Amino acid sequence: MPGPRRDRPAVLLLLGALLAADLYFHLWPRARRELGRVSPGCPCPAPPAPLPPLPRAAPALRRLFAHPLYRAAPPGPAEPLLGAREALRYYRRKAARWNRRHKLYREEQNLTSPAAPLPLRPEASWLQFHLGISRDGLYPRSSPAVTRLLRDMREFPTISADYSQDEKALLGACDCSQIVKPSGVHLKLVLRFQDFGKAMFKPMRQRREEETPEDFFYFVDFQRHNAEIAAFHLDRILDFRRVPPTVGRLINVTKEILEVTKNEVLQSVFFVSPASNVCFFAKCPYMCKTEYAVCGNPHLLEGSLSAFLPSLNLAPRLSIPNPWIRSYSFDGKEEWEVNPLYCNTVREIYPYSNSNRLLNIVDMAIFDFLIGNMDRHHYEMFTKFGDDGFLLHLDNARGFGRHSHDEISILAPLSQCCIIKRTTLLRLRLLADPEYRLSDVMRESLLQDPLAPVLTEPHLLALDRRLQLILEAVGKCIDTFGEATVVANDTAQPQSPAVHRAKVGT
Repeated sequence: MPGPRRDRPAVLLLLGALLAADLYFHLWPRARRELGRVSPGCPCPAPPAPLPPLPRAAPALRRLFAHPLYRAAPPGPAEPLLGAREALRYYRRKAARWNRRHKLYREEQNLTSPAAPLPLRPEASWLQFHLGISRDGLYPRSSPAVTRLLRDMREFPTISADYSQDEKALLGACDCSQIVKPSGVHLKLVLRFQDFGKAMFKPMRQRREEETPEDFFYFVDFQRHNAEIAAFHLDRILDFRRVPPTVGRLINVTKEILEVTKNEVLQSVFFVSPASNVCFFAKCPYMCKTEYAVCGNPHLLEGSLSAFLPSLNLAPRLSIPNPWIRSYSFDGKEEWEVNPLYCNTVREIYPYSNSNRLLNIVDMAIFDFLIGNMDRHHYEMFTKFGDDGFLLHLDNARGFGRHSHDEISILAPLSQCCIIKRTTLLRLRLLADPEYRLSDVMRESLLQDPLAPVLTEPHLLALDRRLQLILEAVGKCIDTFGEATVVANDTAQPQSPAVHRAKVGT
């Protein structure tokens, strides 16, 4: 009698697996469909409606600008800097002159391709920005022109590039016996766009994550393109509106600078590096070497673009030495650095004796302390607005160098004079509130820039720390002299200047 077959269990297992697969993949889905059928008259409940989305908190920046402190009307009637008709006539003449020179240049270069004259458009964003400047600031709180200007500066093609006027004046003046030059420290170019708007271009020279070495003197510090961008955003958040609109942009140094410049000196400083990157350097007194060049990657280079202010022929400006100017030498000190009563001397000198100028100096010191700028040797202001006009916060590229250090001496105008505008103090206190935290609104504002992130997180957190130091300094003044003496009411219309006009010595 033969024994049991050894392969019979394997066959049974195989048949069981096939039956289970057929049941799972064929019979069970059919049964589910049959059981799930309903008759047409079945009153089945409707599927539940989706839950409404949770309400999102308004962005911090929008909440800040909706606050009553940022919606109060300025004191006194609006006073524009420029007359629209006069400005249009002036800029039309300049546009016609540029078109004539461009035509002559093309003829000299034997360029035969047609080039139609570029018209000046009254609706151009840069022109509307100029017409929007008033006694209250460089632009209104809500300015569509500034929004368009920032967009145009980062998108419009360039039609010319040139050195700035101060760098032109320094060409060939290589007196290296002086430590500090009057200008030319930072490589900067004037770019003109297809709508005839102009902007100051400052290229990237230092990476965001790098800190200025602690052994560097402030007058030989690097100048940073991202500091110019961040300074504009901070100035707007503080509601000063004294920094020209500034935006970041990736510039093609070959197409947007070299190929459009008519300046032979600028053309001559372009070269290709060993890494095959296109580079150029400044023809200025002491950075006339390829070691100080800036380079694309291989053509693209980060930089800041700051809108030009109206021509000096239309809107003259004064450049005035800062009473708290620093000593631009290795071992010298100014009087304010050794005399704690220095402000008493300043108060006796016109115009600091009888106008809002000293309060505006304190505003500027607070702004510079927040960004860490020790290089405010002069300030500018429009002559039309007189002694009480606002101060322009220009050239901020030496800010945001060291997030790990707070230079308290920048606050000397505040700590020595113990005065501050009420509106400035109220906004500083608001920005110290967790709901409107300064670092949060700055972080959100800077995300709007094409080169975001503009600042590293340590720099943003340093703003909160420095804000607390400012409020502590104001608190000490109030404890010593009383709030009525320290906090000045700046909501009233400015008074006319007095007759006494003793001038500040230079």
